[in-house]
Amino acid sequence: MASTTKEKYWKYSLILLIALLGWLIVSELWIFVNGLLGAFTIFVLVRKQMIYLTEKRRIHKILATLLILVEVIAIIAVLVYLLSLALIGKIQTINVDISVMTEMIERFEAQIKDRFNYDLLSADNISSVTGFLTKGIQYLINQAGGMAITLIVMLFLLYFMLVDYKEIERYFYELLPFSEKNRDYISREVYSMVRSNAIVVPFLAIIQGGIAYIGYLLFDVPSALFFAMLTCVATIIPIVGTGVIWVPLVVYLAIIGDWVNALALTAYCGIIVINIDYVARFMIQKHLADVHPLITVFGVILGMSVFGFWGVIFGPLLMSLFFLLINIFKKEYLNSE
Repeated sequence: MASTTKEKYWKYSLILLIALLGWLIVSELWIFVNGLLGAFTIFVLVRKQMIYLTEKRRIHKILATLLILVEVIAIIAVLVYLLSLALIGKIQTINVDISVMTEMIERFEAQIKDRFNYDLLSADNISSVTGFLTKGIQYLINQAGGMAITLIVMLFLLYFMLVDYKEIERYFYELLPFSEKNRDYISREVYSMVRSNAIVVPFLAIIQGGIAYIGYLLFDVPSALFFAMLTCVATIIPIVGTGVIWVPLVVYLAIIGDWVNALALTAYCGIIVINIDYVARFMIQKHLADVHPLITVFGVILGMSVFGFWGVIFGPLLMSLFFLLINIFKKEYLNSE
């Protein structure tokens, strides 16, 4: 009896210590969670390549890992280069006439002062605008630094995931508190969900960018291809998404007096561009991982609030795992006889 009590004390004390230390580690290293999620996502995508290189081609695991890392870095570099090239090329073609812009601002300020007796260019307003601009620049710098750190952490973790992928998979597989059949089921579902979501994100970006490009051409948006590329990138922005691009374009068309195209572009983007995301996402994920549309919708909302960008992939995964665990509990303990 005393031995049993002592064993229970040891067991639950160990569980408590593990939980406390786990909470401390996660809370202090949460800033690196995006790098971890990114590394795991890429690992799932290149896992079969690693198996092929090491088991079929008999390449040493370190060399195979380095080859895959070079491939990943090359793809990222090409994407960044193409986007930067398009952006820099467009900026170089912009010819800004400061005197005309200043005259427009002064005329607008005079109209506001005459109609509403409000000094738009007062010292307080200028100070507030300067403060907002400073905060905006600081935010962009912080985001750029955060992305660089995330990329470094992601590649660092990906290296060790690939080198020791068999041991890591076996370790976590044995920790799962299920029967062997359910372990296999959970493992397959996790890999399937991550793979499907990782494929969906760039695919949807291309679809939305292409649909937006058609609208930009139809409604006389200048540099339609350039803004279509920016629309592709904007699909990953939480909540606002592509609206970051097409809403300012609508405002621009309205300012230059092209109200017909402004209203038409608003209707086109508001009805087609935005909703094509949900329709295509449902169809693709239903085909790739048999995911219910509601899990996709609420999973993305959940994931964005918890993980940020990577929530697009791991939010639906968390929702799916929740219901998978409920089904396993039901089969194991409620439907036993």
